[in-house]
Amino acid sequence: MSEQFETTQPQKPVEPDDTQPIKPIKKKSTRWRTILTGALGLILLVGLGGFGGYSRGIGDRKEAEVSITSKQLTEQFTLALVDIESGRYATAKERLEWIIQRDPGFPGAQERLTQVLVLSSIPTNTPVPTLTSTPDFSGAESAYQRAQQLIQAKDWPNALGALDTIRKLDPTYKIAQVDGMYYFSLRNHGADLIAKEGNLEGGIYYLALAERFGPLDNTALGLKQGAQAYITGASFWELDWKQAVEIFAQVGVGWPSLWDGTMTASQRYYQASMRYGDELFLRDDFCGAYKQYTNAMAMGGLDATSQKNYNEALTGCYPATATFEATATGALPTEPSVTEVPTEVPTEAPTASPTP
Repeated sequence: MSEQFETTQPQKPVEPDDTQPIKPIKKKSTRWRTILTGALGLILLVGLGGFGGYSRGIGDRKEAEVSITSKQLTEQFTLALVDIESGRYATAKERLEWIIQRDPGFPGAQERLTQVLVLSSIPTNTPVPTLTSTPDFSGAESAYQRAQQLIQAKDWPNALGALDTIRKLDPTYKIAQVDGMYYFSLRNHGADLIAKEGNLEGGIYYLALAERFGPLDNTALGLKQGAQAYITGASFWELDWKQAVEIFAQVGVGWPSLWDGTMTASQRYYQASMRYGDELFLRDDFCGAYKQYTNAMAMGGLDATSQKNYNEALTGCYPATATFEATATGALPTEPSVTEVPTEVPTEAPTASPTP
């Protein structure tokens, strides 16, 4: 039976692949990919760190260079100031030009260079010439010498005329020196017109011309700004006393002696305060008028109209208040009744009754 069964049942051959487990081939590939990605990431991080350090090093080096350069410029500027004080104008000029080449905006360098050019162009130990007659100069060199003499004599208008002659004869003749002399003459002529002659418009004009050759110093710039404010305040005179007071309150403090040939800035503030006070008084603004009169009184006495208005404004702004006196018992007096009002006026003063 068994033999028949074995022959009747076909048997399949055993395949080697069916008895072996499937190997995880993909896991091996994934592991290598992970390792490769990590290595690349590490390399990238190292590279970024190196680049950041390199960039930081460059920034530190640039900051160090800026600090060293700033220190050198400051030292050279200080030495240039010493040279100017000692009269070594050529050395000071070289230092200042070196500074400007490296930093055109270095504070004070351009102004000092202009000063050096002017000082070096003016001869020293030369007596002031007597300008009783106009010598006959010809040529750019002669005009240059004459301009030097006129600047030393502080004859600014004629000095400017001599400088104009130089430029007409030879525009390229000593350009830097002539520019410095132009600045010096224009600046001083404009300042004199404002401070000494009361010619505000003319002074502003010449100072504006000087600014074409270099920035104004603080004194000249203050005169220019004060003159401009004075002209603005004068434009409101007798038209808008409020505006006039506000403007001359500032001009009178900063430049009290500034004038336009008629009144100084402080005098205009004094007059405008009284007139604005009168205007406020007529509007029944007694406190505002009192304030303006007080401002004017700080500079001088009030005129008749303002004094009268001041007295009334003082009463209107600070009216008197009623005061009551306490009786002997400490109680305040009460209003008397109708029956207590005396009907006859006593002819003699009543005598005080004796105290019991």
